[in-house]
Amino acid sequence: MEIVARPWPALWSLVIGFFMILIDTTIVSVANPSIMEGLNADINSVIWVTSAYLLAYAVPLLITGRLGDRFGPKRLYLSGLVVFTAASLWCGLSGDVNTLILARVFQGFGAALMTPQTMAVITRIFPPDRRGAAMSIWGATAGLATLVGPILGGVLVDGLGWEWIFFINLPVGVIGFFLALRYVPALSTHPHKFDIPGVLLSAVGLFLLVFGIQEGETYDWGTITGPITVWGLIISGIAVLVVFVVWQKMNKGEPLLPLSLFKDRNFSLANIGITTVGFTVTAFTLPLIFYFQLVRGLTPTESALMMVPMALISGGLAPVVGRIIDRVNPKFITASGLLLMSVALAWNALLMHPDTPILLFLLPSAVLGFANAGIWAPLGTTATRNLPPRLAGAGAGVYNTTRQIGAVLGSAAIAVLIQARLAAELPAVPGGSGEAGPTSFAGALPESLHEGFSTAMAQSILLPAAVILIGAAVALFFAKPQPLQGWGTPGVLPATSAGAEGAGARSR
Repeated sequence: MEIVARPWPALWSLVIGFFMILIDTTIVSVANPSIMEGLNADINSVIWVTSAYLLAYAVPLLITGRLGDRFGPKRLYLSGLVVFTAASLWCGLSGDVNTLILARVFQGFGAALMTPQTMAVITRIFPPDRRGAAMSIWGATAGLATLVGPILGGVLVDGLGWEWIFFINLPVGVIGFFLALRYVPALSTHPHKFDIPGVLLSAVGLFLLVFGIQEGETYDWGTITGPITVWGLIISGIAVLVVFVVWQKMNKGEPLLPLSLFKDRNFSLANIGITTVGFTVTAFTLPLIFYFQLVRGLTPTESALMMVPMALISGGLAPVVGRIIDRVNPKFITASGLLLMSVALAWNALLMHPDTPILLFLLPSAVLGFANAGIWAPLGTTATRNLPPRLAGAGAGVYNTTRQIGAVLGSAAIAVLIQARLAAELPAVPGGSGEAGPTSFAGALPESLHEGFSTAMAQSILLPAAVILIGAAVALFFAKPQPLQGWGTPGVLPATSAGAEGAGARSR
């Protein structure tokens, strides 16, 4: 680990940018109806406003994590922040949905440059026995951003228009840039050889897989154009990713994805867990927001305020969790949090009827707050606890890649399921052909369709509720963390830096 006299200002400086890029993962969900109306777009196009961002965010993460190791996390973070902030301005100025989708691609790429660096810096400047407290801030930021996004989005959409969910990033980006420039240390770099075949295989495989899943419903899981089919893309993506893994194993030089990372049981399991979290957090907001706005007639602000208990409880408990996860086995906290999230979503599904008293939805919202507090920091700490410094960027890249893949798949899967359930529950919607969607109603859902629409949304939200249960089961298999005296292997200091590490430990 690298001795940094004041690691906390560096962490808080990075948290500002990290919070901003994660808010843009969820802030669009509450603005979807307004964007549909303002840009005269259909639901599939508007869902791509989120999915394009998530796709451009997920695909480069393995690469940008390694770039941070090679050129320094501070340099990559600042470059990504500039790209992200400029793309935010472009998003707000977009005059049609295709331009907005393209701008969101650049936004996602900027986010991909930034995210692994935040986790890598924490791993490198905080000793393992204090990393839990630091990771609790990182985790609380991730959890709160997913909850605050819809709330902030609702206020901005109602007060100023959907464009301002992007314009708000401009002052935040400028402030975050200068704070990071001042407080984030320029950490040492490690001479990596770039695995060009690995870069190409990972990028192509991820793109084909996610694009195929996202566009499946649009093309009725058939032909896209010429010989290209949805299932052809998905199968090709899986095949390319298999080739990528085989190449990483065969590569005797320096692979893009060091498979040795997965020898650590907790790192492997934490990656599975965070994938289910990314899927669930991205997926559950869409049916819930559509229900609040189209069935219950809530404004964007009112529908977002239904999530206030989540944000308050999660934010209040995150520091408490951070203080205890370095002292106890995090698997019990993590599994409980994941289980509570599933319970809260199932509770929402049971309540989703046209005549349910609206304040009752605050109860599962509160349960989601407890759930979030027990998920993000324990998972992040479990994943990074034994990462060696030269692989900090690679490990952070893998962890964030799996989270983002989960988010992209969640966005794609919930879109497919919503369309399917609406077609089943509302077969006679005007515009017909058995196809139904919120865009069919131009923001006003006839009362006669409220029950069917509510049922479709309730059925849809059960998917993320089921997926997060997989994460809860996985967390039960975390190995008990061993006390760490140095970096990496429990009780062992790295031979190349034992003296410096010992001095660092004594200076603390």
